[in-house]
Amino acid sequence: MSDPHGPVVVIGDIAGQLASALVAGADVLPVVLIGRPQVDFDQPATILPALEAAAPALVVNAAAYTAVDRAETEVETAMRANRDAPAMLAAYCGGADIPLIHVSTDYVFDGLKGAPYVETDPTNPTGVYGASKLAGEQAVLAACPKAIILRTSWVYADIGRNFVLTMLAARARTDRLRVVADQIGCPTLASDLADVIRQIVLRIRRDGWDDRYAGVFHAAGQGWTSWHGLATAIFEEAARHGTVPPVIEPIATSDWPTPVRRPADSRLDCTRLSKLFGLQLPPWRNSLSKLIDRLL
Repeated sequence: MSDPHGPVVVIGDIAGQLASALVAGADVLPVVLIGRPQVDFDQPATILPALEAAAPALVVNAAAYTAVDRAETEVETAMRANRDAPAMLAAYCGGADIPLIHVSTDYVFDGLKGAPYVETDPTNPTGVYGASKLAGEQAVLAACPKAIILRTSWVYADIGRNFVLTMLAARARTDRLRVVADQIGCPTLASDLADVIRQIVLRIRRDGWDDRYAGVFHAAGQGWTSWHGLATAIFEEAARHGTVPPVIEPIATSDWPTPVRRPADSRLDCTRLSKLFGLQLPPWRNSLSKLIDRLL
């Protein structure tokens, strides 16, 4: 049994979007960040010694293999990072009787429902990345009775590799962009997701564990848009800071072929998170505006 007042350990890279956002909120909730080389998800054997040394009261897993297209040819690497490593985290947390918050993805769905997904909808990933994340969810739930899975989508931040930074960098090179307009989802600012995780952890520390917390929750920015809509919004916000918007040509997914088919409609219904924890992420457009203000 772990010390209930022990540290909150975040597994992830300080250069990662979510891990860095969790560390940035240390004034609200101090965390211990453990990443490479102490914990390397490509070498799951590194996990147990690092956790035993840290003796956490709760673990947040913000690490993952996220190269969606490359996963098609790096199947074993994706599975080690997204299935095997989380399984080992969960086995430790289950044995220590401590909560584990594990972050997953909208890519566990095929995007064919035609309406926002709820947690109980059938999963059907379209590629290796989604399949590896779904396998990770299943392994975590099987090994840790106190596991909370947070599925999120279209994550972006002021660091890392993400759509917002990619668009701004592309504008510096050209005044004309082609952006997919027939995929829709819920853009999510990493710091907003980190805030939700923080509030869940603080509640558990204050009130103790409640078995209703176990299971899958959707946690994404409120509202939805397409990639083309998001690009348009980025440059509408950037224009307030003097950036001249590029011409943004809407294109079909078929005009931008990739090794794996993305879900056409991966909107997430986050009602369960709101009902049980009283938590909502802000509207995506509000969060985008704040990030652009910070960047520019």
